Amino acid sequence: MKKGLRVVGILLLLAVLGGCYGDRNQACQPTVRRIQDRDTLLVGTTGDYRPLSFREEDGYYWGFCIDMAREIADKLDVKLAFVPTSWPTLTDDVLADPQAFDLAIGGITITDNRLEIMDMSEGYLGNGKTILCRKEDAGKYTCQEDLNHPEVRVMVNPGGLNEKFARANLPHCTLIVFDKNEEIPNQVAEGHADVMITEITEAPWYVQNDSRLAAPLLDKPFTRGQIGVLMRKGQDDLMDVVNATIRQMKADGSLKALHDKYNLQYAY
Repeated sequence: MKKGLRVVGILLLLAVLGGCYGDRNQACQPTVRRIQDRDTLLVGTTGDYRPLSFREEDGYYWGFCIDMAREIADKLDVKLAFVPTSWPTLTDDVLADPQAFDLAIGGITITDNRLEIMDMSEGYLGNGKTILCRKEDAGKYTCQEDLNHPEVRVMVNPGGLNEKFARANLPHCTLIVFDKNEEIPNQVAEGHADVMITEITEAPWYVQNDSRLAAPLLDKPFTRGQIGVLMRKGQDDLMDVVNATIRQMKADGSLKALHDKYNLQYAY
């Protein structure tokens, strides 16, 4: 498809959504047009969050959110390229000038703090805080308060909501901040920490792939929320395309199929 036809197709989509009318007219079209002129959607992702976003040593990305990014790129009819980011630098990278990428994806929870300075899409995956621990210790942890003791070594990755949750809710635990999120489950399994604060989206993958681990509170998450696509404000035309993609996937069953592919709970 030629780029001119792509632009026409996207503008028709936005017209259907009402994105090119009323108060949003001034913000309409420039982001999508820039992406299509570039012929590539630039997506920031941490690549450290199985099974949502993971980067293999050879640079290959896979996961639930990676597949979502491919759906968005297909909707725009452009190529897809991933730009590395990290949990500590995510906000700065989204707001960077010049812009580092068009949107960020990969287990990013919709929060009021993020919405104050950035935009987030509709939710496409339910989430909540839970724990990983060694299988033999599963009986020790029946509720959040069981973690809040000095003898419990709680490990988190830096800069994200896991660290924020632990500092706010577990002031008496022994908190260990470990740089590489994807290596924390093994740190727990090998006894270097007792508990990992993680998400209900991440914990089952590690339990299924490491027989030493358990997630005893998986059905009783400490928090509940939704994961969405993150981007800087003022990209209303791109946000309309992202939300239209999510709605279409909910309506045609492809979002549920994606949940099933990665053994994630479907909540719509």
